[in-house]
Amino acid sequence: MFTTDIYIWRSFFVDKLIDYCMQLNFLPPDMLSAVRNLNINFLTELRLRKGQPVMAEYSGEYKYLCPGGVTDRHESAIRCADVVPVLNAAMGGCVYSFAEQLKNGFITVSGGVRIGIAGEYVTEHGQVKTIARATSLNIRIPHAAEGCSDYLFGCLMRGKVVSALLYSKPGLGKTTLLRDIARNISRRFRLNVLVLDTRNELGGNGEYDLGETCDVVNSCDKLCALGSAVRAMKPDVIITDELYGDDDIAAVRFARDCGIEVIASSHVCEHSVLAALPFDYYIKLNGIGLIPDIYDKNFDPVCNNCPDYVCRRAAFGGKEEEGGGIRRAVRI
Repeated sequence: MFTTDIYIWRSFFVDKLIDYCMQLNFLPPDMLSAVRNLNINFLTELRLRKGQPVMAEYSGEYKYLCPGGVTDRHESAIRCADVVPVLNAAMGGCVYSFAEQLKNGFITVSGGVRIGIAGEYVTEHGQVKTIARATSLNIRIPHAAEGCSDYLFGCLMRGKVVSALLYSKPGLGKTTLLRDIARNISRRFRLNVLVLDTRNELGGNGEYDLGETCDVVNSCDKLCALGSAVRAMKPDVIITDELYGDDDIAAVRFARDCGIEVIASSHVCEHSVLAALPFDYYIKLNGIGLIPDIYDKNFDPVCNNCPDYVCRRAAFGGKEEEGGGIRRAVRI
């Protein structure tokens, strides 16, 4: 049995590695070969800069990409001669099909792999028109971490779904958590979930399992798409990524006015700004694998009947009051 379990685990890992390498097949052969030597579960970013060593964010640390995987030795690093051929390969040689995405400074390719681009931004009438002569790429590698939202469901969503905003600086797992929230709502509540996937990252163009009751609207402006999608799909819950600007906030207010719960994310971390948004709860992510901080609409810490009292104290910094349902944490 033990041998069989190891075989199954290794087969799963190899299959996952092959899938990710297929999604990264736009990389030059030396870089792709190096990635094959890594545990893909710990690889979150590749940074390519013209004429510079390739950097990899691996297990939360930036290291040099080398033929054997990653290293701290500068002299062993793989160097990137030019990022333009890599970008062209990622777009399949068809720049036109990515023209709208380029205006936002990034593209999203197979599997939800997002490539941020630095270089010469060409502007027109105060807006970015396209990017010329790319000099740097930030390749963000998504992950499906099934079960990562279980803690939040134990704290906030035992009997019903509530509106909540996940917030943190970039790279702490907001998109990964939103994917698992969508799966959990679908499986636990059987509610109709509408995913507004403006950057094609949440669903990865259909390559991620978001649950049986999820409907996905891709490559859309939130405010423009929401009215049509609400009328057409009649969702109970809307999930969307990276709120920014007045139009996105107006879209959320419209959904809440229609009686629809909204779960979203934001890079904004200032409480005075967040408190004006139409959410019932705010969830601050503290890092991959770390317990989040959960606040109500007044930014008072809250907690629930979570089974792990030690984790609950670590998350909320306090002891719980008597009473049922969602419990407020008393600061001590």
